Amino acid sequence: MFSLTSAEISHFLLAMGCLLAMAHLLGYLAERIYIPRVIGEVAAGLVLGPTLLGHFFPDAFKWLFLGFPTEDKLFGLLYQFGLLMLMFCSGLKFQTRFNKEDIKITTVLAVGATIPAFIVGWFAADIFNISPYLGTASNPLAMKIVIAISIAITSIPVISKIFNDLGIMHTRFAKIVIACAGFHDILLWVALGFATAIASNGGVFTAGTALKSVGVSLGFIIGTFILGYVLFKRLTVIKQNLLFRSSNLGYFLFIMFMLASLAGNLHVETIFGALLAGIIANVALPKAVSGRLEQGVSNISFSWFIPIYFATVGLQLDLVRHFNPLFFLAYFLFATLTQTLAVYITSRTIKQDRLTSFNLGVAINDRGGPGIVLSSVAYAAGIINQEFFAILVMLALITSWIPGTWLRIVIKKKWRLMPGDENLTPQPRDDGKIKSINKYV
Repeated sequence: MFSLTSAEISHFLLAMGCLLAMAHLLGYLAERIYIPRVIGEVAAGLVLGPTLLGHFFPDAFKWLFLGFPTEDKLFGLLYQFGLLMLMFCSGLKFQTRFNKEDIKITTVLAVGATIPAFIVGWFAADIFNISPYLGTASNPLAMKIVIAISIAITSIPVISKIFNDLGIMHTRFAKIVIACAGFHDILLWVALGFATAIASNGGVFTAGTALKSVGVSLGFIIGTFILGYVLFKRLTVIKQNLLFRSSNLGYFLFIMFMLASLAGNLHVETIFGALLAGIIANVALPKAVSGRLEQGVSNISFSWFIPIYFATVGLQLDLVRHFNPLFFLAYFLFATLTQTLAVYITSRTIKQDRLTSFNLGVAINDRGGPGIVLSSVAYAAGIINQEFFAILVMLALITSWIPGTWLRIVIKKKWRLMPGDENLTPQPRDDGKIKSINKYV
């Protein structure tokens, strides 16, 4: 009942192995030429998917990835696991320790990077002709929300990886950018939950629907954070916690899966549960414990689940038949200028110098993983079609490339990232070597 045939298992392992190997290979090559790894991982799906292999050798593509009736569902399961692990890892990177001046800057930037960009994105939907890009839900309101989110969103995982690669994760600049990204992405996930609720409600929008959706999302976030903080703080390391003692990592994964399941049952996106589990663990646990947890989760996530997730995103793209390059170019320029200008102007209003403001604008413009998550969730909910899905994925990839290139120039020329980072000495990057997490305490 719960098993596959030997032939099906062998076939799936072959397909998954090829996809995983290609994701790691192209991800590694991307990093060697100073391109974010995520671009190489998505490119693996492009190479083995409909864009290249499926275009030139369609029978080979179908045999490899659609070789038996449930193979696509198995990839879909790994895809969802990768998405949850990505959000959990993002939560573990959430910054919480600031001085008063940094709190002020982060708060102002979070608001300034979210609200103006969201509003402009909302009205942009009336400028761009979005009707050809509507998904099966045929809901223009939900799509307007998705467009607004795509303009304002920022990637914690990718920008963190860029900072780590450049050896500037310890800087004030990095701390503020990551915190700003975390705070305003939470607000945008609430908006995404509202959009998916509208799409799943048959396109019916009422004040009651809006209040219920936002209320449930906010209630879930606040309630989970308060209750989870207390439980993590008091119950994690006590001797009576047999699950933690039996498997440290297994305990935290159990919490993450339970919160994701609860979110789904409340009609809140499951990614909320995974994200909150990571944030709570980061905030409530001692630094040594949360640091080892992050290392342990990263070892399994970034070696298997997350590369498969991004590569599967590439498998869903068909840039030959479902991609409009001219529309993408216009959308890319509009989104990039809007987000960068919103941050730049906000930064200048709090008396940051021009270079600092520009650095912040470029860094916060990185959409990366969350941009791809947004496109995946919206596509699965029927809010957007395959062509707009490709546009949002490509937007996330290209805007992940720009910050790394610009910040590398800043470091090389010894320019200042922002006040407080004078005489910057890049630190050696984390080499990602596997460390034991058998004991946290």
